[in-house]
Amino acid sequence: MGFCGNAICIMGRKKSSAGGLAVDAPVRVRAGVAAPEFPEIDCGGWTGRVSELIGAKTDPKYVVEWDHATLARLPKGYEARCEEKGLYYRMSCFAPDELEPLADGSAE
Repeated sequence: MGFCGNAICIMGRKKSSAGGLAVDAPVRVRAGVAAPEFPEIDCGGWTGRVSELIGAKTDPKYVVEWDHATLARLPKGYEARCEEKGLYYRMSCFAPDELEPLADGSAE
């Protein structure tokens, strides 16, 4: 099972999508992308690793688990807001065009 926003996505864990990112690939959220659960929070520049690929081939979503650097600089109150909504603050779900691969593999 994967978590995407408030919904639980029941899909098999996939290694990659056609031409997409593989599970465990280091990624960065593109500039100007809002947190899916909180549109007022800009999470552009946040980094982590793809932990799961969910959804249909025509509409894939990547579950990204944040790295230590991102967790250390989360906005004040973000963790509490996630917990209030029953969300896990250490990860989020994104469309392919909202992420960019990190060439140097620098996500922890």
